Amino acid sequence: MKKVMAVAFAIAATAAVAGAQGTAKTSKIAAKTTMQATKTTKPHKKVKTAESQATLQKEAKVTEATARATALKEVPNGTVKSSELERENGKLIYSYDITVPGKSGVEEVNVNAIDGSVVGKVHESAKTEKKEAAKEKTAAKK
Repeated sequence: MKKVMAVAFAIAATAAVAGAQGTAKTSKIAAKTTMQATKTTKPHKKVKTAESQATLQKEAKVTEATARATALKEVPNGTVKSSELERENGKLIYSYDITVPGKSGVEEVNVNAIDGSVVGKVHESAKTEKKEAAKEKTAAKK
């Protein structure tokens, strides 16, 4: 209650000074101060922090080598272009971009890092792959 009275007193004093000086700028400042004092504060949003690779690897029950072999079985004659361990839609997965000779784009194969099952296989065109890389780069900067 004392804080509210102190704020009200400060606002009244600022308004009195503004009225005495008669300048538009000072009265705008007083009005802004009044508006700020009457606003209710919103709770802060929780910020998601990126999990470190070490933390994710501790949680994984399937080794990277086993997951890689599983992914390569899904794409005959393929070569792993890139891989990462990540959490996607709440699931811990190994994600592999696999190139196939004579085929444009990549096959993205996702292997569950807990049970070793294939949870997704999608063909990405070169254009889609570039967009995804740009999006990840932007997210990494934040």
